[in-house]
Amino acid sequence: MKPMYKTIGIVLASMLTIISCAPDDRFLAVDKSGKTVVERFGQLQVMGTRLGTQDGKPVQLRGMSSFGLQWAGKYANEAVIQWLRDDWNMQVWRAAMYLTQGGYIENPVIKEKVISSIEAALKLGIYVIVDWHVLSDKNPLVYKDKAIEFFTDIAQRYGTYPNIIYEICNEPNGKDVTWQGQIKPYAEAVIGAIRAIDPDNIIIVGTPNWSQDVDVAAEDPIKDYKSIMYTLHFYAGTHGEELRKKAEKALAKGLPIFVTEWGTSDASGGGGFYPDQSKVWLSFLKKHGISWVNWSVNNKGEESGTLVYNADREGKGRWQDADLSPSGRFIRKVLRNEIRIP
Repeated sequence: MKPMYKTIGIVLASMLTIISCAPDDRFLAVDKSGKTVVERFGQLQVMGTRLGTQDGKPVQLRGMSSFGLQWAGKYANEAVIQWLRDDWNMQVWRAAMYLTQGGYIENPVIKEKVISSIEAALKLGIYVIVDWHVLSDKNPLVYKDKAIEFFTDIAQRYGTYPNIIYEICNEPNGKDVTWQGQIKPYAEAVIGAIRAIDPDNIIIVGTPNWSQDVDVAAEDPIKDYKSIMYTLHFYAGTHGEELRKKAEKALAKGLPIFVTEWGTSDASGGGGFYPDQSKVWLSFLKKHGISWVNWSVNNKGEESGTLVYNADREGKGRWQDADLSPSGRFIRKVLRNEIRIP
């Protein structure tokens, strides 16, 4: 009889493993009945420190970011975004619109790549982050008027759709760029312009020091508007426990966090691929229900990119395994729920 019990035990254990690894519907871009993530979750809202659905249930969105649209805008199209939704199980797409380095301020036509991203997201039923990519320009106040003009137009065109998420300040940085001095005043001005048109959709605010000092923002958060979140950025090869402690401190003070950019490499976008450190971060984000977007869809050959050098030069999607970098293969499996994150 013992061998039979042993066999039954193995079968039951296998069944429990399958059940425990089965993806929660909340982690699906399209569920088994064919409903998209936007059809299921609807108008997002902030619930304490968490992102919530229209029905008031906490949710963790997971997705991918474009690389700078002036360099990798060929991937900001419906075919690629649909492939990422259907094959990668992507729930949210981030359109990263740089301002300088050939970006929007110098080349306003880049905005059309944001528009194509939004139109694809609306058609495909996923969420889309419209990213005003402050980086080398450091101080968000430098282009405040342009930001208000840009986000006013986006809100007028698309603010009635629940798909839209506004990221108004990617990575403010520099020793003279502070939360109270530059970032918060900028954010309040831009948020006011958006809220005059769109009262509901999530707005994500950048934080000091390349969007790492969420604890500083938590000491003096924006109070006059609802549905505001704050971004935390990290790269697994560079940032570890010290930055997680900053996040925990901010969460303890009630700050809602959305990780709009993180990479499996070091902070340069290169320097190696760090899967073990990435899993530690993913476990932390899961524990706290923090939504995230991985950086980034490009083929320049760096470790944080999803594609190997020169793969899919035309931006068609439908990638084979050989097209993907180690990071790309890893993130695809995470999004497809094929890697268990404790």
